[in-house]
Amino acid sequence: MSTPESVQKPVLPSACIEGQRLNSTAIRLPIHAAASGEVIAWQQVASPDQIDQAVASARASLPAWRDAPVAYRGQLLAAVAERIEARRRVLVQWQMQVNGKPRAEAEQDVSDVAACFAYYAGLCLQCDAFAVEPVELPDSSVSARRERVAVGVAALIVPWNFPMVTTAWKLAPALAAGCSVVLKPSELSSPAEQALFELLAEAGMPPGVVNLVNGGAEVGAALVANGQVDKISFTGSTAVGQRIMREAAGGMKRLTLELGGKSALIVRADADIALAVQLAVAGAFANAGQMCSATSRILVHDEVYRRFMSEFETAVRALVVGPPGHEASQMGPLISAAQLARVRALLDQGLDAGAQIAFAGRVAERADDGFFMAPVVVAEPPSDNVLWREEVFGPVACVRSFRDDDEALALANDSPYGLVATVVTEDAEAAERFSTELRAGLVWVNTPQLIFPQVCWGGLGASGVGRELGLEGLRAFQELRHVVRRN
Repeated sequence: MSTPESVQKPVLPSACIEGQRLNSTAIRLPIHAAASGEVIAWQQVASPDQIDQAVASARASLPAWRDAPVAYRGQLLAAVAERIEARRRVLVQWQMQVNGKPRAEAEQDVSDVAACFAYYAGLCLQCDAFAVEPVELPDSSVSARRERVAVGVAALIVPWNFPMVTTAWKLAPALAAGCSVVLKPSELSSPAEQALFELLAEAGMPPGVVNLVNGGAEVGAALVANGQVDKISFTGSTAVGQRIMREAAGGMKRLTLELGGKSALIVRADADIALAVQLAVAGAFANAGQMCSATSRILVHDEVYRRFMSEFETAVRALVVGPPGHEASQMGPLISAAQLARVRALLDQGLDAGAQIAFAGRVAERADDGFFMAPVVVAEPPSDNVLWREEVFGPVACVRSFRDDDEALALANDSPYGLVATVVTEDAEAAERFSTELRAGLVWVNTPQLIFPQVCWGGLGASGVGRELGLEGLRAFQELRHVVRRN
């Protein structure tokens, strides 16, 4: 794929099947630079026939890939990781240009992608995770073994907020497990995914093992409905995840759904306030708040509330919101005009219902043309306010006070979501209590939102079904099988 400097407005293929780039004359969607609003590329949309062809290609390639030596799959994944590092500059550029990510965020994303492929390559090369295990039985005349086999053809549907990262979280373990794949990127951020896809072929991935179909929601829906798909892994909104569950039920398709969140950051009275402010800024405003893990419900103990709010205000007002080309930029734009309008509408709805803005940041003067929004902090919204209850997916944070740990836990857990939480405290016993009693799939204590491929990701309730990353991320693409035989 051409780099951003060499071609101003590339046209991306509608599909890539068995190593061939396919075109469609039906529809072309514009891809905008989030920091300027400029059209920087055009995305063709896969036709229904091309979607079926991609699934058929994955189905045909499945037996050979599934039965290939695990170490061979590991070698290919390691080669992909090496090529990601070798093409780091181009991959970073695409994320900066399309999503408007500040350079530091884009660099971290590429590092995460490479680490994910390297981790699952390591699992394959070590082979322990794929070992056939004997099962002890009370009858010596028979023996049994436990083994794990690839689920089959996996449809991977990924969002726009972390191009390549969520793809790596799904694609690397799926390939490690022996699944063949059809990948559907977001139409808003497909250039980065296209560039990553092309590295797979360079690494020696056999044709047909990974296929790409491009387009919007209708392409994802067609993948979900395809009867030859065995597994669906989707990251996106809870509403869409619910529709996928209903559609998948007819064929009893295996599901991993990484959905919404409305997560809490809890600041106890004994907290390091400087650290708490740092974590609050990063937790609410990294990636312009476009994170399912955004800790946008901030709970602060009465005793330190005033001090926290004062220092938080200073930090938010100092946050540099601007284009990625500006080296001082710390927060970029939202992905699109539609997303900006959605976040502003939710903010207005919350304010109309009684929420009040405590303070806000500002957008740099040079950022006037993009989809930028200043960070906003709302103080003490009512418990039923949309800004407190619903995932905004933008730079809006709410702060409420609490009197004791029981109240903090009750407020934090009063949500249909249960993805992540952060606790800031110097009390080890309290930290353990919060880690145990918070309704979340991942709890950070006195740390930023560190994500390692060795640690599972996923939530409870409306935050989804299943886990990604870690050994469980591999198991999500495997079926468990037992064999019993007479000796």
